[in-house]
Amino acid sequence: MKKNWFILIIAFISFSCATHKNNQTNQQQEYKNGAVVTAHPLASDVGVTILKKGGNAVDAAIAVKFALAVVYPNAGNLGGGGFLVYRGKSGEIASLDFREKAPKAAFKDMYLDKEGNPITDLSLYGQLAAGVPGTVAGMEEAYKKYATLPWDVLVQPAIELASKGFAITAKQAGEFNEYQADFKKFNPNGAAIIRNEKWNEGDIFKQEELANTLRRIAAKGRDGFYKGATADLIVAEMKKGNGIITHKDLEDYKAIWRNPIVGYYKGYKVISMPPPSSGGIALMALLQSVENYPLKKWGFQSDSTIRAMVEAERRIYADRATHMGDPDFYRVPVDQLIDAKFNQDRMSKVSLAKATNSDDVKATKFPGYESEETTHFSIVDKDGNAVSLTTTINGSYGSYVWVDGAGFLLNNEMDDFSVKPGSPNMYGLLGGKANAIEPNKRMLSAMTPTIIEKDGNLKMVVGTPGGSTIITSVFQTILNVLEFDMTAQESVSASRFHHQWKPDRIDVEAKAIDENTRKSLEKDGYTIRKRGNIGRVENIVVLPNGKLQAGADHRGDDTAKGY
Repeated sequence: MKKNWFILIIAFISFSCATHKNNQTNQQQEYKNGAVVTAHPLASDVGVTILKKGGNAVDAAIAVKFALAVVYPNAGNLGGGGFLVYRGKSGEIASLDFREKAPKAAFKDMYLDKEGNPITDLSLYGQLAAGVPGTVAGMEEAYKKYATLPWDVLVQPAIELASKGFAITAKQAGEFNEYQADFKKFNPNGAAIIRNEKWNEGDIFKQEELANTLRRIAAKGRDGFYKGATADLIVAEMKKGNGIITHKDLEDYKAIWRNPIVGYYKGYKVISMPPPSSGGIALMALLQSVENYPLKKWGFQSDSTIRAMVEAERRIYADRATHMGDPDFYRVPVDQLIDAKFNQDRMSKVSLAKATNSDDVKATKFPGYESEETTHFSIVDKDGNAVSLTTTINGSYGSYVWVDGAGFLLNNEMDDFSVKPGSPNMYGLLGGKANAIEPNKRMLSAMTPTIIEKDGNLKMVVGTPGGSTIITSVFQTILNVLEFDMTAQESVSASRFHHQWKPDRIDVEAKAIDENTRKSLEKDGYTIRKRGNIGRVENIVVLPNGKLQAGADHRGDDTAKGY
């Protein structure tokens, strides 16, 4: 049986390459029975294989998640966590929080020096940067509630990919080479990814230690990770550096089902992730903030459209920095933050004639309250069940620490806490007391897995990686479809921009915002900074005839598949 699974996966490889070329030329992919869009062609193959086997969207999501841990090590993971938003064929909705947690030994000032200044490297690199992983617990929770196929069948494709190896892409070869010095520095005993000669496109990447870890998970579920040999290896890795994750931390970790953020934009029902993700609240507030503006009339990335979106982003990110954190530790004012009247009244006082200075924008005060590496995939099955899942180890390749003997990377999610109020994290995001470090607390996230309905029917399944740019990338992609009539592929291929309150600037991709519009914005006080790619969005749009448009972002090896 295992052999047959691997043959099916390998059989898809040549088709993967062809589809990826189509994605890069923006040809729209449409499917009748199911669609899977992920960051790697082999992971997309695994998802479609599971759907064809009779699995539902959750079955496919679990298999894809484990496959990404093998074929996309910079973000797909066993050593990280994430969020899942689900919509069943009959309209049932749910959201699953498997975000990492601070270890029990964590404390507020653990990354500050004697003068109270942040020691940046401590929260970014090495064992101390890691939070307690949530991925395996999250997949088991999703499995118990919604899956239909046997657990070991869903893990098996990942085992085969790890043990037999797979051909790396050109992008992966470049990344593997770029990070060799860091991998060697933090892994003196070596790791599968470390080699003396350069990696080249097409080289076979085998990960036998990871395969063994996956075999334990296939046999014992979460106990194959949070207890026994794998847990011993994680704790041993902690002791090699200055890490603080213990056996007790691992055993006590639990994924949590939470009520999704639900709101409306021009008759569309928006379903997204609640805290400790800031994504759902911020996305809903952004959509509400621009709802009364004639964006369709103004047009895609027109002068007025840019101004309205940037001024909304400026205010929403200010609120994010003050009011959002782990709801189990901090009372987040959810209802106030996603109140349409509140957000629209605030925007009605904004002048689009001149840029607002971000120093003049403060978080709203509510009575009774204290004042970029990730990956995403979207799946829809033949029955209309949908999964939007975003997962991360924070920075690309996380803490750079591969668990010796277990073959997977540890996250550096502790940097997503507010290490010190007013000090930015690696993405430039500010935070305060709501997101301060506390034992067992989940760090705030920008991940925004989202599902959209229209008149009770599934319309979109969307999400992206990108650190602080996740929220604005999902925001733009939704508007691209709902306001600017783009296809799924056009919506993810379109150029993007980003503003996050502070630093006070608009970050733009090379082709985003034409030169005349840039000059007009700069004349009125907007600062524009050119940067590289923003996000890697995966989008599925359901057409009126029931067919599925799948859009895979050309910015990576992302691939849309279906049947």
